[in-house]
Amino acid sequence: MARKDEVFKPALFGKRIPVISLDNKWYKLMAGIVHTPHMQELENQLKELLKRQGKINTESKQIRAAKAKLMEEIVGVMDEQGGKEKQADYSARINALNQKLEEYQDELMDLPKEIDQVNYELMLETMEVCYDLIAENTRHINEIASWIADMRIELKKNVVRKQEAELKNQQIYSYMHDIFGAEVIDIFDMKYNPETEHVIKPAGTAAQTGNVKKEEPSDKAEAKADAGSGNADSGV
Repeated sequence: MARKDEVFKPALFGKRIPVISLDNKWYKLMAGIVHTPHMQELENQLKELLKRQGKINTESKQIRAAKAKLMEEIVGVMDEQGGKEKQADYSARINALNQKLEEYQDELMDLPKEIDQVNYELMLETMEVCYDLIAENTRHINEIASWIADMRIELKKNVVRKQEAELKNQQIYSYMHDIFGAEVIDIFDMKYNPETEHVIKPAGTAAQTGNVKKEEPSDKAEAKADAGSGNADSGV
C-alpha cells in the first residue's frame, strides 16, 4: 500500500489514463502475466460500466427517435375526430420517454466518473503487478548474468588448460617422433597428430589423413647402404 501511495499515485497525478479494457496495448502487456483477483474484479467492473454506458447511449438515441415520431403523430391527429384522446395518449407516452431520458442523462453524468475511478484503480493494480514482475525478472537476470560471468571465467581457464595439454602433447610427440619416427603414433595409440591436430586413421589403413609427415627414408636407406657395403667389404 505504501508503494501505491508514495510512488504510483503521484506518478499518475494529472495524467490522462486510457480506458484499459479498451486499450489493445494493455492486453499485449498483460499477456502471460497472472492477474490478481483484485485486478480481475476491477477489469470486470470496468467492462460492465462500459457496457452499461454503451447501452444507455443506444437506448437514448432510440428514445429520442420514438419521441420525434410521437411529436409528428400528435400534430397529425390535432384535426381528426377523437384527436384529443390521441393527443392525450401521445402526450403521456412522450412524458414517459422524457422521464426515461432524464434518468439516463443523470446516469450518464455519473458513469464517466465511475469508469475513471475503476480505471484508475486498475492502473494502480497493473503498476503493482508489473513492478513485482520487473523486480523478479531483475533478480533472475542478475543470477543469469552472474552465472554467465562465472562460466566465462571457467571457460577461459579451460581454454588455457586445453592449450597447455595440447602443447605438452606436441612436445612429447615431437621428441618421440625424432626417436621412433612415424611409428610413435601406433606406439602411443595416438588418434591425431599434435602438430597438425588432424585426425589420423587407425593403423592398417591405406593412408593417414591430416598432413602427417611421413618418415624420411634417407636415414634408413643410408643405414642399409652402409650395412650392405660393410657386408660386401667383409666378404672380399
